[in-house]
Amino acid sequence: MTAAGTTTGRRGRPGHSLDSLLDVAVAVFNERGYDATSMDELASRLGVTKSAIYHHVSSKVELLRLALDRALDALFAVTQEPGATTGPAIDRLEHVVRGSVRVLTAELPFVTLLLRVRGNSPVEEAALQRRREFDQIVTDLVRAAEDEGDVRPDVDPAVAGRLLFGSVNSLTEWYRPDGGLSADDLADALVATTFQGLRARS
Repeated sequence: MTAAGTTTGRRGRPGHSLDSLLDVAVAVFNERGYDATSMDELASRLGVTKSAIYHHVSSKVELLRLALDRALDALFAVTQEPGATTGPAIDRLEHVVRGSVRVLTAELPFVTLLLRVRGNSPVEEAALQRRREFDQIVTDLVRAAEDEGDVRPDVDPAVAGRLLFGSVNSLTEWYRPDGGLSADDLADALVATTFQGLRARS
């Protein structure tokens, strides 16, 4: 997935695309922390001058915004897929959970950066607001599934949503793409363990 459709508008110097710049920037942000990372360090890591970076973006803040939007846009795209918009709410909820695992495995560094945001700047606060909107979508799905009789009535929808995505988000702490587990493997395991306690007893 490209960075929220923004990587096609500006052409970089040969060998240095905005996508590759974002990949390196996010790796360094995760390694050192956003605030501790300078444009000089990014230029050094890329083996280019700072002016080459500014050919693509106006500032380090713009790099952060693009990186966070890449993760968030991918997550929100899941909620617009047919599996998330039609059918019983419990199935739509499972689709969103599975899709979120798929996004996490595909965009691991970007999702990791998103989960470390604390609202220390307008860009970070905007990202947190979008995360809250995503959380509300999940909460609404849990509530709808409860209303349809597929989720235990003693489970608070907001708490259930946080627990579900706490499990999804925890994957950033230990999942490695070269570890032999596919996105489907992870999603199967997570759904099997979390939905068993969530579903209403028949």
